[in-house]
Formats: sequence, C-alpha cells, structure tokens
Amino acid sequence: MELINKVVLVVLDSVGIGALPDAHRYGDEGSNTLAHCAGAVGGLKLPNLAAFGLGRLGNFPGIDPVDSSAGAYGRMACKSPGKDTTTGHWEIAGIILENPFPVYPNGFPQDVIREFEKRCQVQILGNIAASGTEIIKELGEEHVKTGKPIVYTSADSVFQIAAHEDVIPVEKLYDMCKAAREMLKGEHAVGRVIARPFTGLPGNFSRTGRRHDFSLIPPRPSILSVMSEAGYTVAAVGKIKDIFAGSGITQTVHTTSNMEGVDRTVDLMGTVTKGLIFTNLVDFDMNYGHRNDPYGYASALEAFDRRLPEIAGSLGDQDILIITADHGCDPTTQSTDHSREYVPLLIAGKKVRPGTDLGTRETFADVAATLAEIFGLNFDAGSSFAKQILEKL
Repeated sequence: MELINKVVLVVLDSVGIGALPDAHRYGDEGSNTLAHCAGAVGGLKLPNLAAFGLGRLGNFPGIDPVDSSAGAYGRMACKSPGKDTTTGHWEIAGIILENPFPVYPNGFPQDVIREFEKRCQVQILGNIAASGTEIIKELGEEHVKTGKPIVYTSADSVFQIAAHEDVIPVEKLYDMCKAAREMLKGEHAVGRVIARPFTGLPGNFSRTGRRHDFSLIPPRPSILSVMSEAGYTVAAVGKIKDIFAGSGITQTVHTTSNMEGVDRTVDLMGTVTKGLIFTNLVDFDMNYGHRNDPYGYASALEAFDRRLPEIAGSLGDQDILIITADHGCDPTTQSTDHSREYVPLLIAGKKVRPGTDLGTRETFADVAATLAEIFGLNFDAGSSFAKQILEKL
C-alpha cells in the first residue's frame, strides 16, 4: 500500500522570510517580507502557522518559536536567477533556470512596441515600468477617451496590457495578449504576458478578477508533467494553470481571492484521491505586497491562518500538506516589486514526523524531488526530503 495518497501544495504568494545571500544584486538587501510586515503592525497573530514551526525560521514579531512543531519545517533558497512568479513556481516544480527572464526597467524597445501595434492594429499608451494600480490612475482616463490599450511592465519579466472592460472587451484584450505572447520570443521571451482588465470611472478605477496570465511553455517536463503522465491527478487552483501554460495540469479551478482559493482547495481535497493539489494564493502579493500595504498583508496572513485548521482537518490519514512561497514582496520597502528572499517550508500530516528540522534547502526543486520519491517517479532535479519527514517510507 502506498504511504501517501495525495499532497496538497499551497503557495503563499510572496511570503518571503529573509533576504537571500545574493539579494544585493537585485536591490533587495535587507528585505524580509514576513518579519517587516509583522514589525509594522506590532506583531502578527498566526498561531496555527506557528504550531507548524514558522516561528523557528526567523525572528517574526508575534510568532513565537514552538518547542516541537506539529510537523516538519525549514526554509528554501531559489537557485534560479530572478525573483518572479514564473521562476519561483517552475523551480518548485523542478525546473531550475540557468538564465533569468528578460526585464525592461526602461520600457520595451521601440521595435517591440511597433510590432505589437502592427499585429493588434492599435496605438498604445505607457510603455513604462510601473505599479498596476498607479498606471491606471495615471493613464486610465486617457485610455477611456482614446481607446488605446495601456502597456507596461515592472521589475519582473512581464508584458502587461491594461484596458477598461467597457472600452476593450475582455476577450479582445485576451486576443491582444495572445498576439503579444506569440511575438515575444527569443531575446524578448518574457515570463508572462498579463491581461489586466479594469472598470470604474476616472478617479475610482479598480482592477477586476478577470486577469489572465499567458506564460511561456516550460522548456522541459516539470514534476507536474511526470505525475500526470503517470496517471496521477494534478489539480491546479488559482493561477497555477496559467503559470505552467497548462502543461502537466489535469484539472483546474480559477479563483479571484485567497479565501475562494482555500474554499476550492478544500473542495478538491474531498474529491482528489491520488495525486497533487497545487494552489496559489495571490492576494498577499497582488493586493498588498505590490501596494506597500503591510496592514492589508498582515490581515490576509491572519485570515489564512484562521483557515489553516480547516485545511489540515480535511487531510486524509495518508495525505500531506506543504506550505511554501515563490519569492518575497516586502511591503515596507520603497520598492513595490518582488524581493529576492528565502521562503518557508512547512509540512504537516499524520504520516509526517513532528518536530523535523529540514534546515536550509539549496533549491525550491527539493519539493519536486520529494513528490517524485513519494509517488515512485523518476525525476532528476533537487534533493528529496521524503525520508526525513515520513515515518515509514
């Protein structure tokens, strides 16, 4: 009989726990998303994550280190260059990049913009690196008057197109993104092209839940593909399918908030019998990290912590839960972009040895290697910690 039936893998998007040794190369020296967020609000109340061992991974105000955690705990370093969503998630799934995705701090080259305008038969506004909420404040009214889509980027490898849903219908916006995705290859192969629809009136624009990411297809098989080809379910919750361009995914549920993501994850835990449930909870990053809002970030963390007993309580006797992150996004620094940080690694389940210290893992790909060992699959990236955490592997 197999020891583990399914793994529930939850990515707390951007919940980093301290700068990596090379963070200075990215302008992120001293960043610590969790610690600085906790300090800014006078301490976080995360008793359930603390019980899993979160407080043993650093000095986080309000999160005390427990004497013996309910499961295994550690931290992971990103081995790939970069600090974006695609890099982090791909590495979790076992794809370690040798070269970073291209970034455009001064906007895209004019030949790229001209080609995009030609393909979509439009003229654009923007072409700068900017916060998504700020750029629609700045250019939204002109967009509504002219019908020109807003193109912008960030410190991440993204080509983003913002448009008011009443000016450019969402399906047409998606078509523009598909055209950009087809165009952006070779030296300009950005990690993601992102549709950013918004609504509202000037002075009160707001982004909608119909964002869609058009990612590169992974360059080689991830553990998701290996698992699905072996007949296991790989269920994606949130933007996971988009990040992997659907590769290796057997079923998907899109969500518009953290709490909906938790709801859908718990639903799937009742139906998936063998395989992986892979969930991204994006609110931490999208709504609070990029907007430098430590209070909103703290509230979202505490809301997730309150739901954690429900998730853990939905685990079967032969299921395990892994909680981690993909990068940082320190809401207390001047930057509004991602930060190059360690991420937490918390693992729980009845088969998991309590109080297991996994130390510092050299790569996020250790998660993929562990999944491979648990499910008896061949995979050559990362180092498995399965034997450290499971009682009878």
